[in-house]
Amino acid sequence: MDLYERIRAFWDEDARTYDRSPGHAASDPGEAAAWRAILVRHLPPPPARVLDVGAGTGAMSLLAADLGHDVTGLDLSPAMLDRAREKAAARGRSLSLVVGRSEDPPPGPFDAVMERHVLWTLPEPVAALAAWRRVVRPGGRLLLLEAVHGDRRRDAVAGLVRRVLRTPPDHHAPYPAEVVAVLPLAGARSLRPILEAVAAAGWRRIRVERLREVERARRRATGWPLGALEQVPRYAVTASA
Repeated sequence: MDLYERIRAFWDEDARTYDRSPGHAASDPGEAAAWRAILVRHLPPPPARVLDVGAGTGAMSLLAADLGHDVTGLDLSPAMLDRAREKAAARGRSLSLVVGRSEDPPPGPFDAVMERHVLWTLPEPVAALAAWRRVVRPGGRLLLLEAVHGDRRRDAVAGLVRRVLRTPPDHHAPYPAEVVAVLPLAGARSLRPILEAVAAAGWRRIRVERLREVERARRRATGWPLGALEQVPRYAVTASA
């Protein structure tokens, strides 16, 4: 099994329980409202053609569709997109869903490309970012929604508290260590490697915004004590083609 097949197999299996984590599904109304406000700020006015890379079960794709955008969701995992398709139908929304690698997006042209918590999973993040730039129109937008996980001791305490409270894990299994070892952005402890990758891919006018409204909403939705223990800084990284 090659690297991409291993990655696909993990997420296909994870699709069954992925939305069990409220943070994955953005199912809390307050958190959904916070993400929606961010999309309003950083995506072009609707209706725009938006590519959601690593769309997964459709959380961000559906929020963008709610705003009136024409959304194409790209994901390596067919099982993840099956869940997105089910959720879109239940919500009365139309999404164009494409199975494929992040480095090989649909041709577009798109007005914007976005992703949430996907860059760390990519074997070739610079190649993927460059490919996304090629499928947006001149002046098109990039929106990266990222978090920085940097406190291993706090993560360990949070894991212990989860077990005591019998809170289900976010994923069906730990990510395979041999896969993580070859992912350039896995385990990044700051935004710097991401910003360097964006610049190396040829994007311009790179900006960073701290997403404190999402942090607050996630903390409230999770409750004490996990809301405090699992709090991480979240950012929007934006750029232009």
